[in-house]
Amino acid sequence: MRKKLKRLLPDHNAVSSNRWLRPFASTLLHPRLWHLNRHSAAGAVAVGMFCGLVPGPLQMLSAAIFCVLFRVNLPLALITTLYSNPLTIVPLYVLAFGIGSLVLGNGDFDFTPPPDLVGMNPAIWISDLAAWASSLGKPLFVGLIVLAASLSMLSYLAVRWGWRLWLVRQWRKRHRGARQAQAPEP
Repeated sequence: MRKKLKRLLPDHNAVSSNRWLRPFASTLLHPRLWHLNRHSAAGAVAVGMFCGLVPGPLQMLSAAIFCVLFRVNLPLALITTLYSNPLTIVPLYVLAFGIGSLVLGNGDFDFTPPPDLVGMNPAIWISDLAAWASSLGKPLFVGLIVLAASLSMLSYLAVRWGWRLWLVRQWRKRHRGARQAQAPEP
């Protein structure tokens, strides 16, 4: 699993040779930001899930800042933020609005349906989506925080548990192979 992830993620040298990232090299080239283990992978997925609900183009920037602060795998966190995309953002915001309304306890919040985005110019689509999200107000804001924190915690636990399960399977497989190699043949 680790080898497969390492093949997909950019390497240390690609970042150090990038002219746009060179001013931040001392921070971005910290070894813990590129190391892949159970802790860094779980933390990176948690950061990516949390920052994936940050509005607009600030998702990856906020994920990078949190990765530097918490010293978790940077590329994995950036990739994880992509779960919120033009296809999933509206359902996520509708869910967040529902959660926010539930948490705030007021049933008098009116839900405005999202704008029809079929056949629109992307510039108009983005401005209409932003206007729709801002019209939802406080329930959306509270719901986004609760949803982001929940997704972050659940994904952290899922990655830690999944990685542990994979390790136990590998240990047992190796142990069975060693036992079979030591067993006398009849």
